[in-house]
Amino acid sequence: MHLDIGDQASRRPLVLGLGCERGTPCDEVILLAEQALATAGVDRRMLTGIASLDSRVAEPAMIAAAAHFSVPFLVFDAGTLEAQSPRLQNPSEIVFALTGCHGVAEAAALAATGKSGALIVPKIKSAHATAAIASGVFSESSQDVVPGLWQNDSASSHLESGRVMGVASGAAP
Repeated sequence: MHLDIGDQASRRPLVLGLGCERGTPCDEVILLAEQALATAGVDRRMLTGIASLDSRVAEPAMIAAAAHFSVPFLVFDAGTLEAQSPRLQNPSEIVFALTGCHGVAEAAALAATGKSGALIVPKIKSAHATAAIASGVFSESSQDVVPGLWQNDSASSHLESGRVMGVASGAAP
């Protein structure tokens, strides 16, 4: 699938879900993220956010990836990610045993893009990290948005129901 920057799709949320082991080198995560974008055939400027598990909110590699792409970093608790399990293409019992959810990269990308979100790049792996990309359709419906915690201007800022536009604008709601 190739999306051109001029496509209507460029107005849709395009979220990179990331997972990693603690202490994963920043370069490894960024390289994997670039690989996921290349696999999707999308320009890095189309990326609207990075999402992960809340236990990675202060992980240097995650923060570096968000800074590298100049996008906000959104995190979700394990229960929210586990709710995405029926939509995952690569659920993992090992990941569940470690985190309490059957997937991090795919689930975070899907949670951030809402009910209309779909994986355009299922989970890919490096030695210590995972990445996936989901795209969604903007919706004003509060039933389409999963609340999450932004690591951007303020770690206490929360994505509110119906405010999915914050993902695309790069501004914490």
